[in-house]
Amino acid sequence: MKAVPQNPVVIIPGVLFWDSLYDVMKDALALYIPKEKIAIAPVSLVDWIGFPPSPEKSTNRVMKAVDGAVRNMERKFPGEPITLVAHSGGGSVAMVYLLEKPFQGDVYTAGKRVGKLITLGTPFHTHEYYAKIKTDFIFKHLQADFFRRYLVISVVSDKYHGNSEGSFVAKLCYKFYQSVQEDGNVGGDGIVPAKSCFLDGAENVTIADAEHLPTPHTRWYGTKEGVEQWIQWL
Repeated sequence: MKAVPQNPVVIIPGVLFWDSLYDVMKDALALYIPKEKIAIAPVSLVDWIGFPPSPEKSTNRVMKAVDGAVRNMERKFPGEPITLVAHSGGGSVAMVYLLEKPFQGDVYTAGKRVGKLITLGTPFHTHEYYAKIKTDFIFKHLQADFFRRYLVISVVSDKYHGNSEGSFVAKLCYKFYQSVQEDGNVGGDGIVPAKSCFLDGAENVTIADAEHLPTPHTRWYGTKEGVEQWIQWL
């Protein structure tokens, strides 16, 4: 059993994923830290889509859920800096939240409640429309002092290489990677190309064997085997 920091953790689901999908990650993290110090932000599919549909406002709805989870955790463990563990597009939501700048009318002050952000398969460089709303905002407001306030670790797997002339899986990865960046002939986690997750100022970590989607029977970032590959940065 590896010794890891015992800070409280708030897990942030990825785009179009909801909180109960992350119970497996909570259980995996509970092998290292007390389960009562781990919370999943209460995010639903409706938060991402909106009702009526308004995906352009998804970041605002999810930030509200994240802020509530952070404040609840602070009340339980006052004075202990919280680590945010954010999957996929939840990582860019976390960055917007931590920037403490008005985003579509909403702003939050995480302050010293949060000490670290770990992103898992979060693309910071993308041409996908709704993701770009967040990433454009991030790069507009991101300053060097942000990384003095928060330690940011961007984790991504390069398990699958996209190839337009390769196997069925390689061709599929190629198409997914192209939806994020122009070049699909690169390594990634099956959905997101690894290089799209590299963020200047963060500690960029590439792991060998994790998949993107939190689905049954896959070794995604939140499984016991997936967590083992990045737990040392917790």
